[in-house]
Amino acid sequence: MQSSTLKSEQNRWGGNRVVITGLGTVTPVGCDKKEFWLAVSQGKSGIKPIKGFDTTDFDVRFAGEVQDFDPSFWFDQKQIRRLDPFVQYAFAASKMAVDDSGLDFAKEDPTRVGVIIGSGMGGLQELEAQHTVLMQRGPSRISPFMITKLMINAASGYVAIHYGLRGPNLGVVSACATGAHAIGEAFRLLQRGDVDVVISGGSEAVITPLGVAAFSSMKALSTRNDDPQSASRPFDRDRDGFVLAEGAGVVILEELWHARKRGAHIYAEVLGYGLSADGSHMAAPDPNGRGAIHAIESALKDARCSPKDIAYINAHATSTPLGDEIEAMSISKVFDDYATKVPVSSTKSMMGHLLGAAGAVELIVCVLAMQEGVIPPTINYENPDPKCCKLDFVPKKAREAKVDMAMSNSFGFGGHNVTLVVGRERK
Repeated sequence: MQSSTLKSEQNRWGGNRVVITGLGTVTPVGCDKKEFWLAVSQGKSGIKPIKGFDTTDFDVRFAGEVQDFDPSFWFDQKQIRRLDPFVQYAFAASKMAVDDSGLDFAKEDPTRVGVIIGSGMGGLQELEAQHTVLMQRGPSRISPFMITKLMINAASGYVAIHYGLRGPNLGVVSACATGAHAIGEAFRLLQRGDVDVVISGGSEAVITPLGVAAFSSMKALSTRNDDPQSASRPFDRDRDGFVLAEGAGVVILEELWHARKRGAHIYAEVLGYGLSADGSHMAAPDPNGRGAIHAIESALKDARCSPKDIAYINAHATSTPLGDEIEAMSISKVFDDYATKVPVSSTKSMMGHLLGAAGAVELIVCVLAMQEGVIPPTINYENPDPKCCKLDFVPKKAREAKVDMAMSNSFGFGGHNVTLVVGRERK
């Protein structure tokens, strides 16, 4: 039974209040929360030459591969064969987040626990492998597990099956905005009171021959093969494209009363969720930044805060010439005279672009920045670009700062825009 005090706290902000109680990461700079944060806060790069396949004939030969992930730690051999890497990453991040939260699902109503985990591309590795089988050995040799390995909802489905959860379950797909969309939609479910807990985030595993070749063909990737660790350089004048990366980020979202009732550690409160579409181009941002501006303004309105309440912005900034410029302009327009005062950094400078996992991983960065009192840097920022406004990009080194409220931007191919606002638990 909820107390009257908790009920009043739930409703004060219009709908149930939602908090984050668990974090899980699988990334190129670390495969657990502690290792991940140590690397990000120290400005360490995880960008290296690709080891997963022979890149001799490729124009781009480096990426942000997950370095120390051992599937056998998480799965038996049968499960490894039946799960694409993007599902493996998603489950590992989910398990770490659940363990971090202290949740015991034996004590929860399984119909009141949801899972929303998305992916931009899904099981690309499996698709490539089975196409090779088809071409070389014929249709009769295609794996019966192909579909369940590559479908994007396999991640959320597997997590629910493992824990025996029967609440809302879906896989979100919106390119590079996927992870942020997943968390935002989980936030709404909890606000409405449909569930008590949601496991939410994004996962990606597209560093495959086809994945690298396809993004390279779009001229979207940096080609700094001679110096991979300097390739991702958001907002820098000499940026030449993003660095493809892989991994997963998952958070545990709970209604505030539920988290307090069980004595959970509360990392942060989710305060705002803004989303929009550019309605402009499949791969380039609206040149006027209208979609990004609308998402940012909507998130601030949803959080009932002003731009001056934001102490840190984790930018989407992928290191593409046009994308970084438009985002900087959008921040400048919304934040006006405060724009040059708020720290803005892009942790993609260290990890590369995790596509559908990026939004979730970067929200975790915001949460840990509040928790640890450290704003991570934008490494490789050496030559200011006058087209990116005169914002504070936290160049090269992390900065100690009190962060009570932070914002994370995520923008995806197709013109999808998401902004999330998190803050310390409001009393």
